[in-house]
Amino acid sequence: MREKLSIVKIGGNVIENKEELTVFLKLFSDLNGSKILVHGGGKKASEVLSKMGIEPKMKAGRRITDAESLEVITMVYGGLTNKNIVAKLQAYNCNAIGLSGADGDTIQAHKRPVTSIDYGFAGDVDGVNPKIISTLLRAGLTPVFCALTHDGNGQILNTNADTIASEIAIGMSQLYDTTLYYCFEKKGVLMDVDDDGSVIKYINSSTYKKLRIDNIIANGMLPKMENCFHALNGNVNKVCIGATSMLDEKTDVYTTITL
Repeated sequence: MREKLSIVKIGGNVIENKEELTVFLKLFSDLNGSKILVHGGGKKASEVLSKMGIEPKMKAGRRITDAESLEVITMVYGGLTNKNIVAKLQAYNCNAIGLSGADGDTIQAHKRPVTSIDYGFAGDVDGVNPKIISTLLRAGLTPVFCALTHDGNGQILNTNADTIASEIAIGMSQLYDTTLYYCFEKKGVLMDVDDDGSVIKYINSSTYKKLRIDNIIANGMLPKMENCFHALNGNVNKVCIGATSMLDEKTDVYTTITL
């Protein structure tokens, strides 16, 4: 029987709420077995960009990462946000190590090709190095990945954190029984976006199709769900979406997604 591994992704709404982040990091630290944390940080990056007089550029809900923005994003993701999280985890006796995809050549990507939109230095993942990550896990370390990858030729790339989490889960599924958790501000995938109590507890590929047709799953939830099924098709055991409280084994209010 293979060892279990939890990959947990948190977004900016959790990171920027100090109280929520503290609760989350305690729950994450208390998770049994090997674990990996993946974090975004787009809200803080936009805040710092604005303070520096650089207007954040977005198109179709996605960030345009020009050379100037990339410098700030690298500082915020790989420095400020990542190291603050790592330091807080140490306070909970979780021996964390902060990483980007360039560290240890753990995540390689390529610059997204220009189509109708030029996203600049945005990266699409090519592959994950599970052996290096596993070496860290076996050494008793907990990797904390920010949303940066590299192209193997010296270029850092800004990469969607949800995508990084799913690609790490797929890569690690070669060696572990992996479960992927997406933590955000809602308690799960909702039947009614205006009713936080309408959590859909179980979704599979067939029910997902119906929920899409009925326009219950739409807009910003669509790319997250696509990452979920991409991970499941890559041999990830299961994917869970919900509030940070879902990491507490006493909680059963969240969405579990399977094939």
